[in-house]
Amino acid sequence: MLPEELRKSLEAKIAAVDHPREMVVDVIFAIQEHFGYLSDEGVEETARLVGMSPLEVEQLATFYTFIYREPVGKYVIHVCDSVVCWMNGFETIKDYLSKKLGIGDGETTPDGLFTLLPVCCVGYCDRSPAILINKKVHGNLTPEKIDEIIEELKASAS
Repeated sequence: MLPEELRKSLEAKIAAVDHPREMVVDVIFAIQEHFGYLSDEGVEETARLVGMSPLEVEQLATFYTFIYREPVGKYVIHVCDSVVCWMNGFETIKDYLSKKLGIGDGETTPDGLFTLLPVCCVGYCDRSPAILINKKVHGNLTPEKIDEIIEELKASAS
């Protein structure tokens, strides 16, 4: 399933630690980065590489917010729904994003560009409401700022 180069790289990293299981999240993220998400085959391959059962890997994968068990868009938009973001207009931002993209929570735009997911905190409370897009945080959001961000991402995807 894995390309030879990726498999060898992961095997080398795993061999360099005392306990292969400690590399499970790193392996999951490497597979996800390569394929865009962690498929069932990815779960099985991870389990084989680190010496765990597929069930143990599945339990970890479904625990972490940033591990995707199904395909996602090129840009994954995590909308912070923490208490602070709620107090500072999270609902307006979430509703605006949903309407602008034409998708709800957990959905991906038909063009495969955007997936919208809630997340409990992105650590930007002092600049809330906030979103996280592919590991980049955007805060102090307004509908106008969201328009700029989305248009910028669409332009860079072309």
